[in-house]
Amino acid sequence: MLRHYETLILVNPDLTNEENNEIVENLKKVIEDRGGEVITVDDWGIRELAYEVRKHTTGRYVRFEYALPPTEVSEFERRIKLNENIFKFLTVKLSDKYKKNS
Repeated sequence: MLRHYETLILVNPDLTNEENNEIVENLKKVIEDRGGEVITVDDWGIRELAYEVRKHTTGRYVRFEYALPPTEVSEFERRIKLNENIFKFLTVKLSDKYKKNS
């Protein structure tokens, strides 16, 4: 059974578009390899932060909306933590059951 989640990540703003796209593609691959489905990925661009994080006052926000088995969310978050270019992240469960829009 898949559950519906949303994760917002804060990425180093000094990365090139290619490096940012590589991070996004790697995270999408983690979701798909774990039996999940990527619904949408929104790049909100570089925005000013409310407070300094790792000596940066700006960061690139990327939002993932996906469906994943609940037992695999911790592995997805672990992969996020391993990437030194991701400052912060927040995962929210949107729904207990994911219904595919066919």
